[in-house]
Amino acid sequence: MAIKAFTRPFTQQEPINQEAIDAATEVLKSGRLHRYNTFENELSEVSLLEQEYAAYQGSKYCLACASGGYAMTIALKAAGLKLGESVLTNAFTLAPVPGSISNAGGTPVFVEITKDLVLDLDDLSKKVSESGARFLLISHMRGHLVDMDKLMQIVNEYHLILIEDCAHTMGTQWRKQKSGNFGLAGCFSTQTYKHLNSGEGGLLTSNDEEFMARAIIYSGSYMLYERHSAAPSSEVFSEIRLQTPNYSGRMDNLRASILRPQLKNLEKSINRWNERYQLVEAELREINGMEVPQRLDEERYVGSSIQFRIPGITKSEAERFIKKNKQLGVELKWFGNDDPSGFTSNHKSWKYVSQQQLNISDDILSSLFDLRLPLTFSLEDCMHLSKIIIECSNEFIKK
Repeated sequence: MAIKAFTRPFTQQEPINQEAIDAATEVLKSGRLHRYNTFENELSEVSLLEQEYAAYQGSKYCLACASGGYAMTIALKAAGLKLGESVLTNAFTLAPVPGSISNAGGTPVFVEITKDLVLDLDDLSKKVSESGARFLLISHMRGHLVDMDKLMQIVNEYHLILIEDCAHTMGTQWRKQKSGNFGLAGCFSTQTYKHLNSGEGGLLTSNDEEFMARAIIYSGSYMLYERHSAAPSSEVFSEIRLQTPNYSGRMDNLRASILRPQLKNLEKSINRWNERYQLVEAELREINGMEVPQRLDEERYVGSSIQFRIPGITKSEAERFIKKNKQLGVELKWFGNDDPSGFTSNHKSWKYVSQQQLNISDDILSSLFDLRLPLTFSLEDCMHLSKIIIECSNEFIKK
């Protein structure tokens, strides 16, 4: 009996809840959408979001930005990146990461990954020595954490400035320490397909007062930095405010009002994502010749997407595998395609970066497929799409 096609859209997010809609309506009625359009001693929606996210994250300071990419750019600038300086980052990531390095004036240097889709720590040590880089912008790509204990040994040994791209790891923990709290700064995204949804948006967290003061001025605070609630004291800004340019990348009150109610429900959403992930993971692991990344026991992940590999699959076979799934309603992304498609690309298509030899990563990416697991899918939906993937994979798995 032929398997039924899957009919649910992979880009449909859950509706914004009524509390967020009501909060957004109040902002719209007020007409005061700009974060600094406040009355005396009033905290704006953006300042309240910063305060609440800092508390959730367990960090001293938080800055709400226009996007996660912007958060990474000003994090590098505020950390002291100089024009042309090397910045180490994953070979497996998305375009905003090398884009933010370029935007901040840096030069991306890619580090190989492992079959579990995390940084190859041996290659990291090698690349630090070869490049003389001071910065590591680690991308916790698709929610996978490297062994953070071993990573921090390297960071400390080489005195690296660590900035974490946590676009896919909001709420993730390593030994109960949240992703984003290991280095100088954590950068988060609230773009539609992330763990909080404001369409576009970003958050930057840190415990370093001078770093955060520079980031706040970069973000476009003018001389209104005292209206930030999760920020350093005004004395810290005394010289920084005169030395730091305004790059205007603020979040507005409308987006912040939508995010605050969602933050209250984030832990429940994480549990629901992981239910879906674990169901699909269990199904795919049953198939000999299909590989799902292993996760370490110390990691508390957020499974909002799942990745798997079919080792040995050729380019033409991968294209046919994608097409077969698509015909049955399952939308897979393939990171082995050197021609970028939609949100998906790899280092070979980023022509503004000098081409680098990454044979191990290229081999891994050539057989890597990626699947969103939106919360609009039921557990039955997840079982259904798993069966389709398995059915379509039969002819391509090397026995």
